[in-house]
Amino acid sequence: MQPSIKTIDYKSKNASSEFTNSLHHTGFAILRNHPLDVNLITSVYEEWGVFFNNDEKHTHAFHPENQDGYFPFRCENAKGYSEKDLKEFYHVYKWGRYPNSISDKTKLIFHELMIIGKQLLSWIDKHSPDDVKSNYSIPLSEMIENSRMNLLRIIHYPPLEPNDFEGALRAGAHGDINLITILPAGSQPGLQVQTKKGEWLEVQCNPGWLIINTGDMLNECSNEYFPSTIHRVINPKGADAKLPRYTMPFFIHPRDEVILSDRYTSRSFLDERLNEIGLKKDPGK
Repeated sequence: MQPSIKTIDYKSKNASSEFTNSLHHTGFAILRNHPLDVNLITSVYEEWGVFFNNDEKHTHAFHPENQDGYFPFRCENAKGYSEKDLKEFYHVYKWGRYPNSISDKTKLIFHELMIIGKQLLSWIDKHSPDDVKSNYSIPLSEMIENSRMNLLRIIHYPPLEPNDFEGALRAGAHGDINLITILPAGSQPGLQVQTKKGEWLEVQCNPGWLIINTGDMLNECSNEYFPSTIHRVINPKGADAKLPRYTMPFFIHPRDEVILSDRYTSRSFLDERLNEIGLKKDPGK
C-alpha cells in the first residue's frame, strides 16, 4: 500500500517526527496551523498579478549568471523534456533585484519562510537515523546559514485556450533541485504527485496549508533516504482554463561550498541542473 502524504499540525508535540517520517516515505508533507499569515499570501499574489500583466516585467529580465529577475513565458523545461513549461516567473533573492512596484510584503514572506525552513531542517536533523546523519557533511540546518541561493520563485501560469501548446504542461514532471521546498498553497489547484507505482495523485489546494517536498540535494546527501518525489502542474480544463494560477515556492539551498556527497558540492550540483533545464548554458558546449 502506498504511504499517504501526512497532514501535520505544525504546533503539535509530535510534529517533528511525523514530518520527517512523511518526507522519508513520500518525499512530501503538509503543514497546517503554521505561523505564515494566509492573508499575507493572498495579498502578495494580488501584487504580482498586476506585475505579470504589465510590460514593466520586461525591464527586469534575468541574467543567466545571477539567475535573479524576470524569466519570460516558456523559458524553462523540466529535466529530460524538450517542451517548455507554460509559465513565467520572477526570482527573488535576498540580494537580488526587486521591482519598485512590489511592496515589502514579499520580503516579509521570504523572511518568514526562511525561519520556518530552518526549523524544518532542524527537525530532519533530529530524526534522521544515525547512519543517514553520518552522510551529512554538516547538519542540514547549518548548510543554509548565510546561503545566497535561498530563492523565492513567484510563478504565473497564464490562462490557456483549449488547444494552446499541445503536449506542453504548466509544469512538466520534475524533482526540485534544492534541499527542501516550502510551497504556500497556490491560487488554483493543479499540483500532482507521482506515487512509486507511477500513479498521479492530486494535492489539494487548501489556503491554510504549507506543502513541503524533498529536493534532489537532500536525496543526494542522505544517500536516497529522503526521496525527491516527482511532481507536476497539470493544465486546467473547462472554465478553469481561463483562470490564471499563482504560486510561490521557496527553495532552500545550501551555501555553494557545502559538500553534498563524494560527487558534488552544492554549487556543482546546481550548475549541472540549471544546464539540464535550460536556464544556464554549459560554457564547455
